[in-house]
Amino acid sequence: MSSPSRLAVFVDGTRLPDEEGRAFWGRFSAYMESHKGDLAGFARTEGFASVHPESRQGQAVLVASRSAAQRAYGSATGGGEGRPSPGKKRR
Repeated sequence: MSSPSRLAVFVDGTRLPDEEGRAFWGRFSAYMESHKGDLAGFARTEGFASVHPESRQGQAVLVASRSAAQRAYGSATGGGEGRPSPGKKRR
């Protein structure tokens, strides 16, 4: 028996079977290669309102939703508004 995939996909909280998840990741990777950072466009092509990549306990995860709004592509723990970017000095 094979071990669980290091890639996972959750749709509205339900994990897709590994084979479907790998296929979804393949489509995601191909789309993002051609359309850098266009999460909303990929979500639309798959029939979702949003798709967000995450890391959960060292596992790469795509979280798709039929109702949650799309967020900008970036770190979930990134700096908030009004904070300087790393490496930049505030004047």
